[in-house]
Amino acid sequence: MIIKRASLSRRTVLRGLGTTLALPFLEAMMPAARAADMAQRPKRLSVFYTPNGMTMDAYRPAVVGADYALPPILAPLEPYRADMVVVSGLGHPQAAAFGDRPAGHGRSCPAFLTGTHARQTEGPDIHCGVSMDQVFAAHLGETTTIPSLELGIDQASLLGSCDINYSCAYTNGISWLTPTVPLPVTANPRDVFERLFGDGEALDPASRLAQARRQASILDYVSEDAARLSGRLGAEDKRKLDEYLDATRAIEKRIQRAATGPQAEAGGFAQPVGIPAEFAEHVRLMIDLQVLAMQADLTRVCTFMLGREISNRTYPEIGVPDSHHMLSHHGKNSDKMAKLALINRYHMEFFAYALKRLKETRDGAGSLLDTTLVIRGSAFGDSNEHDFMDLPVIVAGGLVQGGRHLAAEKGTTMSNLLLAGLNLLDVPAAKFGDSTGPLAGLAHA
Repeated sequence: MIIKRASLSRRTVLRGLGTTLALPFLEAMMPAARAADMAQRPKRLSVFYTPNGMTMDAYRPAVVGADYALPPILAPLEPYRADMVVVSGLGHPQAAAFGDRPAGHGRSCPAFLTGTHARQTEGPDIHCGVSMDQVFAAHLGETTTIPSLELGIDQASLLGSCDINYSCAYTNGISWLTPTVPLPVTANPRDVFERLFGDGEALDPASRLAQARRQASILDYVSEDAARLSGRLGAEDKRKLDEYLDATRAIEKRIQRAATGPQAEAGGFAQPVGIPAEFAEHVRLMIDLQVLAMQADLTRVCTFMLGREISNRTYPEIGVPDSHHMLSHHGKNSDKMAKLALINRYHMEFFAYALKRLKETRDGAGSLLDTTLVIRGSAFGDSNEHDFMDLPVIVAGGLVQGGRHLAAEKGTTMSNLLLAGLNLLDVPAAKFGDSTGPLAGLAHA
């Protein structure tokens, strides 16, 4: 790499031995007079999805406005209260049956980011709508190397029906490139890392394991270029570069530990190499990879499913050995509702971690959270009733006026929020899904 001018190109990468590593946003990438200009910093979208609805009595704030108390499920978000808006009253009318078979998950999950009624089918003729994240990705065009990241924790279900007469394609993911092309989630952090930073060859599990055991770091290959670049940077940019390289190496080490652990050699039914044995570590690693990808501006669009819809995962680590999906149909049983609320709060702790990572990661003069629109939600409110007309939605980040509980008029479609989100991201859309207009009250006054 040869630097011929003081201002670096936003496309500058570190190179070495056939490897390239993208760089985070540095002040040297902009003329000095504009280095701290918020308007020049890219806007991003992060969607955080949790399956099987919510225990609404332990989630919904009792008071509208700024002076609300955080209910038990939302308590982990206390440090980020000023950064977020709890939005209640939104629903997805298009998740209604309209004469189809009564299968709530199969309709509500695909409606979450599309505002569209999914065609009831178990075959290849699936049909829904383009999701909000993909509208934003299309608006960005070829601005970034990777148009969007679709990540998850659960591997995709087998082909066939996952809900009554509904294809598994409807519940495996939340992103739709076109009305007939759902985008699959990636659950293996090693696959994500290789997509971000190279070595994308299709390797069999044994080869992946051998590669992991070599303990080679991508940073070893670009170290000379990194040192050369560091010598041309100011003090603040040097700090940012060091922080970014440290984060990259730390993630590599975590993936290597997962790859060389017992699960990597456990025979034909083992987890894919690179997936940590512990659920919590898996989730945090996937969140950290998203943050790293946005920090390097490899992508500006991320969706993350903390679990596939209709997930039957159990959570013995928090004292809940019962199936999540089975608990979500609690029949008003107080013991089951209490266990479901524990799962909901546990999931909210990971959302708090995502906000923490975005807020502590520098981007220009501010943080990634300052210029990221974060949407957290589920396809249901009360899961026992498959209630798709009172959704547990939170919007966070510097693009919205935080510190409030915003109550929408009952019956308002969530498509209005998705449309408002696109507008906040500078997408000049006038309509999205079944929207009737952008949801008012999100943006700064």
